[in-house]
Amino acid sequence: MTSTHTPGPAPAQPVAGDRRRWFALAIVMTAAFMDLVDVTIVNIAIPSIRQDEGASFSQIQWITAGYALAFAAGLITGGRLGDIHGRKRVFLVGIGGFTVASALCGLAVSPEMLVASRILQGAMAALMVPQVLSIVHATFPAHERGKVFGLFGAIVGLGAVSGPLLGALLTEWNLFGLEWRPIFLINLPVGIAGLVLGSRFITESKAPRALKLDLVGVGLVTLGLLMLVYPLTRGRELDWPLWGYLSMAGSVVVLAVLVAYERRKTARDGSPLVELSLFKVKSFAAGIAVQTVFGVALGIFFLVWTLYMQEGLGWTPLRAGLTGVPFSIAVSVAAGVSVQKLVPRFGRKVLQAGALVMAAGVLLYIWESERYGLGITSWQMALPLVVMGVGMGLIVAPLTDAVLSQVPREHAGAASGLINTVQQMGNALGLGLVSVVFFGTMSDHLAPSRIGPEYADGFQNALGWVAGVMGVIFLLMFALPRRPAQHVEGAQEEERAEEKKPALV
Repeated sequence: MTSTHTPGPAPAQPVAGDRRRWFALAIVMTAAFMDLVDVTIVNIAIPSIRQDEGASFSQIQWITAGYALAFAAGLITGGRLGDIHGRKRVFLVGIGGFTVASALCGLAVSPEMLVASRILQGAMAALMVPQVLSIVHATFPAHERGKVFGLFGAIVGLGAVSGPLLGALLTEWNLFGLEWRPIFLINLPVGIAGLVLGSRFITESKAPRALKLDLVGVGLVTLGLLMLVYPLTRGRELDWPLWGYLSMAGSVVVLAVLVAYERRKTARDGSPLVELSLFKVKSFAAGIAVQTVFGVALGIFFLVWTLYMQEGLGWTPLRAGLTGVPFSIAVSVAAGVSVQKLVPRFGRKVLQAGALVMAAGVLLYIWESERYGLGITSWQMALPLVVMGVGMGLIVAPLTDAVLSQVPREHAGAASGLINTVQQMGNALGLGLVSVVFFGTMSDHLAPSRIGPEYADGFQNALGWVAGVMGVIFLLMFALPRRPAQHVEGAQEEERAEEKKPALV
């Protein structure tokens, strides 16, 4: 699942009587839903894409990892472009570009074109998604935002549940003989409607003191990640050449250069891509590590899980999509309970329990896969998936608040953007590691009779890595605050400041 950039205070006091704000809310929520569904919808169709397009294993990794990488690299910059040039304007550019990229994905004539179109789609999402909560802040008065954010949470849950099912149905139906292509083409009418209605109903707003762009920082981050992820995805196919190891080692050097550059950028104009002073806050530094590692675990699991069910067990996309429903429901229910009931009472222990419960679900899944072999059923998978979903739900909802709880109010926007960025980067890294932990266990040329057993072995090996990662996350969480503090005073100051500001049109 993707996350949105949380902006700083709105530059204007919204007008409560303006009915257009509800149309604007529906438009930006639809865009957020489109992005969330697009991430999950693709996973379920990956095996069909591979078979139809003849894509290599590294190419199917890049269909998902390319999107995550482009989204991560552009997320903070997308938020700043909205602050500088107007959130409405950048949102419309983003949703228009996302629609065009979706059309290119649906019309792709080769795996290479599909990968390039997915990278473009991720870059456009990086322009579109950060504006969603910024527009909400600028459009709704403070007393209405609780209701709005509740709706947003419901949209996130709906996207998580409906994405795999929608992808499965569209792939299974084979509309007009287009195979998997409708999973992308469905974005066209939605995107066009959002573009037309958004230009009419969304009110423009800008930040009064927007930070400058840091394109050099974006370039260094992107280069460093590419130097790490690309050799991981291609290494197995190319028999792990020397240049791959040199590239991965060089990525560390590039990231060290990034840190040095960001320090100079901070001293020069105070608008770095990464606010390095945030890492002096122990809970934030630990939280960033948790988000990154958690993203790695999710990147590995979701791609491997899809390939195991459809390619290894020979299930249809629809059966695979329906199998995942208990997981999605468990995540949504546990997320709601954790925030409303458990975290206020038990604090950090809830997140740590989530890590252990998710690890237990993963280990149970490994045991069932070994016991039942290729005859395993969807019903037998339900128990480990529900356990995993409960564990994930206990983590995902309260984690951001825990990470931000000791961050100074003036840096909350930058910190939130960085949290979402590193989670996407971790996701891209996890997708790259699939070559090692999943495909790395298989023979290069599988006989038809060996596909099922080899995929099952690869699945169990990959899940063993995921369980180990959850153990690391459990330990990292000891650095989070025992009870996340609520920024009550800071929030009150923000409300008073907003009341004094004139409305912008």
